[in-house]
Formats: sequence, structure tokens, C-alpha cells
Amino acid sequence: MTQLTRRTRLARLVLWWEAAWPALWPPLGVIGVFLLVALSGLPLLLPAALHALLLLGFAGALCWAGWRAGRMLRLPGAAAAERRLEQDSGLSHRPIATLGDRPTGDDPVALALWEAHRRRAAARLASLRVMPPKPGLARRDRLALRGGLVVALGAAVVIAGPEAPERLRRALLPQFAGAALPGTTAVRLEAWITPPAYTGAAPVFLDAAGGAVTVPAGSRLQVAVSGGAGGVPDLVLDGTATPFRTLDRASYAAETVLDTGASLAVRRGGAQIAQWTLTVRADAPPVATWDQAPARAARGLAIRLPWRAEDDWGLASLRVELRLKQRPDAEPVVVDLPLPASRPRSAHGVGQPDLSAHPWAGLEVEARLVARDHAGQEGRSDGAFLELPERSFTHPVSRQLIALRKALSVDPSGREPARQELDRIAATPEAFEQDAGTYLALRSARHRLLRDQRPAAIGEVQQTLWDIALALEEGRTDRTARALAAAQEALREALAEARRNPDQNTPEQRAELERRIQELREAIRQHLEALAERLQRENAEALPYDPQQRLMDQRELDRRTQRMQEAARQGRTEDAQRELAELEQMLRALEEGRNMRAEDRQRQQQRQRGQQQMGVVQDMVQRQAGMLDRGQQRAGETARERAQQPRQPQSFTWPPRPPTAPQAAQPSPQQQAESQQDARVQRALRRALGELMQQFGDLTGDVPQALGEADRAMRDAAEALRDGRDAREDQQRAIRALSEGGRQMAQQMQRQFGQPQPGEGEEDGEGEGMAGDQQDGQGQGQAQEQGPGRDPLGRHTREQTGGQDNASDTHVPDEAELLKTRRIQEELRRRGAERERPPAELDYIDRLLRQF
Repeated sequence: MTQLTRRTRLARLVLWWEAAWPALWPPLGVIGVFLLVALSGLPLLLPAALHALLLLGFAGALCWAGWRAGRMLRLPGAAAAERRLEQDSGLSHRPIATLGDRPTGDDPVALALWEAHRRRAAARLASLRVMPPKPGLARRDRLALRGGLVVALGAAVVIAGPEAPERLRRALLPQFAGAALPGTTAVRLEAWITPPAYTGAAPVFLDAAGGAVTVPAGSRLQVAVSGGAGGVPDLVLDGTATPFRTLDRASYAAETVLDTGASLAVRRGGAQIAQWTLTVRADAPPVATWDQAPARAARGLAIRLPWRAEDDWGLASLRVELRLKQRPDAEPVVVDLPLPASRPRSAHGVGQPDLSAHPWAGLEVEARLVARDHAGQEGRSDGAFLELPERSFTHPVSRQLIALRKALSVDPSGREPARQELDRIAATPEAFEQDAGTYLALRSARHRLLRDQRPAAIGEVQQTLWDIALALEEGRTDRTARALAAAQEALREALAEARRNPDQNTPEQRAELERRIQELREAIRQHLEALAERLQRENAEALPYDPQQRLMDQRELDRRTQRMQEAARQGRTEDAQRELAELEQMLRALEEGRNMRAEDRQRQQQRQRGQQQMGVVQDMVQRQAGMLDRGQQRAGETARERAQQPRQPQSFTWPPRPPTAPQAAQPSPQQQAESQQDARVQRALRRALGELMQQFGDLTGDVPQALGEADRAMRDAAEALRDGRDAREDQQRAIRALSEGGRQMAQQMQRQFGQPQPGEGEEDGEGEGMAGDQQDGQGQGQAQEQGPGRDPLGRHTREQTGGQDNASDTHVPDEAELLKTRRIQEELRRRGAERERPPAELDYIDRLLRQF
């Protein structure tokens, strides 16, 4: 029964909670909304009457919700708790009530039956349980407003921070006029100085305890005071008091601009809250100096401008102003110099602008650095004089036009002398190859000098003279290439500007983009025509010209420009930039293809020179072999003469004398003369080898090591022939070294100049190989295949790691090679049958026949 009692009490609590939680939620919701409003600071912004009315509204809502909740907060009875227990335990027929019932009669049978019924009911009560409460609040709050209120309260607490208790207190106590808040709060003071934008410095927060601060001129001071009592505070600047601006009943703010140093204080109710001493530092102008004297660059036509600049708050820009020495009042030429960072306080560098195309090129100018800071102040350096580099022209008419151009720069009023000079040049058209375009350009410049009296006409005439001079000096291709580069740069800048300002995509901007795209298209057309003319002239001597390929390139370029125009018309600047990048890549590929043809011709010429030098090495091998054969014949003749000499009879003496070595036969005078002749030939071969090594080194930058070994072997052979000694071993060593050197030359040429194309090296014996004595065009390829891990025939050896003798790279001799091999074998057998030959030669022939 004790368990039944505990379960009944627990069930009563569950029933009470299920009724109390929905009843308590409205009062809790009213309290939560009030806390949210209080923490947000809204009551502090309302007048006192509205603040009180708001509090009364919340109080009335809370009382009404509490009254409704009180009606529902009654503890359920025991009968209801028993019913809840039976339902949660899944019991039927109310077994708990059975335990409390009594039978009406005294029949023993009925009593026994009733007692059995009670025992069964008590057994069923052993598994009583109480389910968790289910208030059912979700059914009443289908929009889950309670969750939103909890989240809002959490956010309000975070935002209020340490001020949360004070805000709650002030929300409960409206401050009527003349009424003081109970319990004066501490005064909160915040003061900070924001430097001007040109400094790029962060705000400076002032310590509430006071102190001294140094700030830039033009800084803005801001002070905020909240809390406390005593009325509106004052901002005292050098004895002049300025009242604060009221934000609410207890928050005030003030701000001012600091142009000079002053003593700053904050006072309230006659008492001083804080005091600072402010020192204002005026912005100094930047300083620009020459690191070294300006001069002409070491290479090219640029001028070298070493500079150094600094500013207290950072440099904004740096430029160079060039003024003509003979005309100081003329408009200067301005050249912007890039800075290494966005706002450097101190920087140095070297500018190298190229002004060789400017009308002042070749004249003396005064250069002056001008540095500018973000406040608009400028600092200038001392002037430095230098002469602008000018381009050197070789065409006589170009030199005359450039001289006339410089004369107009010095004296723009000299129109009449310039006109007479142009008439004189135009009167001799043979000086500029009777070119009609040049003549028309000269006449146009002449008439502009006469009829256009604007000052800007002088500059236009000078530009025309420059274009004519370049056309005569360079040709059409270089002019169109410069015009194409200028059109690309102009379009690239326009696209970058449109992308930086996407909100200013006006019809005028789109029209400007289309105009620049059309200019680029025209520049591409003119450049392709100039390239076609140049390629026709070049290909007439080298490669066949393919006009269809040029047309295909032109059509593709036209499609690119059309897509660019469509993208610019629709405002898709990113697509237009992508099309421009691909178009520039196509133009670079076209130009590189033209340059590659010139490089291929140069490589072909170098390969032909190398093949000629390899042919010289082969010829040396043949000459050296001929000298070896002659040496072998002389040795055989000497051996036969020694064999034909009569033998002297032997005399027997006692004691016997040791045998003496046989005396070698002395060579005949004819053999000595042949030996000296071979010595001279050997020295001549060595000198030729030295010249060949120098030429091959100049061609490839490296000389094969085997050729050096051949040179030493030839030197030893020449010395042996001069002294009348046997030089066959040295000559054989020279032949082996020459053959190896030819193979190394072939490998080195293949690495540097690539595999020769079909048809190259087929004349003058250039296609002959360098492997041994093969001369049928296959020796070169076989010689190139020899190397580490291969046998003399170019096959992989079995000793090579991972090598397999599958004969995949073995060259099978054809019928001509087999016939040549048979002839060699027959000649060896014929010579081997002549037993009168020297023993050394016969032994060599026998070894060759046994091997093959």
C-alpha cells in the first residue's frame, strides 16, 4: 500500500503540472515581453507619462493573466489520480477501487470469492507506473511564440551586457520632471579622437583619468557622458564652455574639430570630470629628392631617374616634371612614377621611362620630382638637367624629318622655315623611294603648318613627321604592331574602368567600348595585312606562303571581336575581358609562329653546318685508315726482307755463349721517305682536327671528349713516324677516338638542334653516317643509338639492368649490306691466303675471319 500511496501522490502532481503550465504561461509571457522591452532601452526613450502608462499596461496584463492562472491552479483529487494511474498502467475494471470496496453480505462463499478477487486486483497493482506530464502547450501555441521570446530575451541580455541591471531598474522607475532617480549611478565617460582620413590612422581613445595626447591637425574629438546626476555637462576648450548635446535623460554627447593645441576638460554641475592636454601636429608637406643625378639608362633609350621621397602620413603619388631648357615657359611633360606600396611614408626607387618618341628627344630638359600626400600638399625637389635620349635613324629623309621636328620643339613659331624644308624634301621623291604615301603625308604636314594656326597643330605636325620617319626606317609591320599594342591597351583600360564602376554602365560608356573595340579590329586587320606582305617576301625565299591559313586566322579574329562587341553592348565586361585575353593570346601565337619559322631556318642552317663537320670527321677516319694501311705494308715489307736474309752458320764453343737477340732489319731509304711523308700528313690531319674542334665548339658550345683523345693519339703517331718507329697502335687509337667523337657529335647535335627533317643533309654526302666505315646513310642513326648499355651494333647488352634481348631495336641488314659484307670476307680470305704477308697482319686477318 505504501507504493500505491506514493504513486497516487505522483500522479496528482503530474495532473497539477499539466493544468498549471498552460495556466502559468500567459503571466510568464507578459513578464518576458516586459523584460525584452526593458533590456532594449525603449522605456528610457519615452516621456515619463508614456513610460508610466506602459508600466500600467504591463501590470494590468500581468494581473489578468495571474487571475486566470489562479483559477486553474487546484490540486487534483485522489480519485482523479487513481484514474490516471490506472490509465498509465493499462489497467481495466478499476482495480484500485476494488481494494477499497467491501461486500454487503456475510456469505462465506461470497466472502471467499471476494477475497480471491482482491488478491487478483492487488497482483495487478504491482506494475503501477506514472507517465511523464503532457501539458499540451504546443497545441495552444501553434506558432511557437514562446521559442521566439526566449531567443529574443537571450539576444537582449547579450546586447545590454553589464548595463542590463541598470536598464531593468530604470524601466521600473519612470523619471518625472524634477524627480531624482533613487540611487545615483556612476558616471560613464567615453572620449576618442578620429584622425583625418588622409592620415589613414586609427582612432585614439582618451583615458578617463586624463593625460597628454598628440594628434594630427583636423582631427575630430567626440565625447559621450552617460549616467550620474547634475544636469547637462559642458565641454571646456581653452576656457570656452560648450554644452553637450542631449541624447536622452541621462546620455549626452559633444564633438569638435581640433585645429590647434588646447587644454580640454569635461565639467558637470560645477565639478570637473576629466581633463586632457592636446597637442596638434600640423601636416608637413612631403619631401622628394634625387637619390642620384638623372642620366641615360645603361641600355636602351630610357632615362634613369633614381628618386627618394617621404611624408609624415604617407605618400599619395609621385611624378616627374620635365621642362625644356630652351623654353622654360612651355607646358611640362609629366611622367608618373609608381610607388612601392599604397601609403608608404618613406620610399625610394628608380624610374626608367622611355621618351625617345617624344618631340623633345635629343634636347636638354630640366627634371624635377613632385611628391603629393593625401592632404593635397606637394613637395618639389631641386632641378636636374639631362639630355633626353633619341633614336638613331639611318634613312637620310628620316634624319631630316627628325631634325625638323626638334627645330619645331625649340621654336614653334618657325612655321615658314619648316614649310620650306618640307617642300625641299617633297621635291626629291627619289630620296624616299617614290613612295606615294610618304609624299602625301609630307604635303599634309606642310598644309597644316600653313592653314592651322592653333598651337596644338605644331604637336600634330610633329607626330606626323615622327610617323613618316618610322615608316621610312622600320617598315609597315612595325608601325602596325605599335598601333595594335596601343589599341589593345586602350581597350584594356576601358574594360577595367567599366568593371570598377559597374553602376555607371551608361549608353555613352557602352558606345565608347564599342568604338575602342572597332579601333582594335581595324588595327588587327592592318597588322595582318602587313604581316601577309612581309611573309610573302620572306617565304618567297624560304617557305611556301599559305594565304588560306591567314584567312582562317582573320575570320577567327573577326568572330572574337564581334563577341566582344556583343558583350560590351550587353554590359558583360567580364566576358569582354575574357574575349580580349583570348584574342591577345591568338595574336601572340601568330607572331610566335612567324618567329618560329625564322628560328627553324636558323636551326636548319646550324644542323647543316654540324653535318658538314661530321663529314669532315669521317673523311679524317678514312685518311687515318689509309695511313694505317701504308704503315702495315711497310711493316710487311720489312718482315719479308728480314726473312730473306741468309742465316749465319752457328759455331759451337765451350763454354756456350748466351743467344743474342736478332737484329732488326733497317728500313730502306724509300720506306724512310714514306714514313716522313706520313708524318707530315699526320701533322696536317691533327691541325685540321684542331680547327674542326674549334668550329664545333663555336657551334654547340662543347667539344666531345673523344676528339681530344684523337688529337693526343695523332700527336703520338706523328712523333713515332718522325722518329721512324712503329705508329700503328697510335693510329688505331686515333681511328677509334675519331669514330667515338663522330658518334658524340651526332648525339650532341640531336640534343641541341633536334632530329633532322626528311630531305635535310642529302646533298654533298651530308647524310652519311659516322659509325665505323658505313657510308650508306644508316650509319648516323646507328651511331646515335650506341651508348652505355649497348654493344658496337647498337643492341642492348644482357648485362644491362632489366635488359631483354628481344631484338626490338636491331637493324636487319638489307641485300646491299649483305653483298658488301661478302666482298669484305672474300678480300680477307684472299689476303689471308698470301702467306708471304707479315705474321702480324696474317694473325690479324685470321682473328677477323674467326669472328665473322
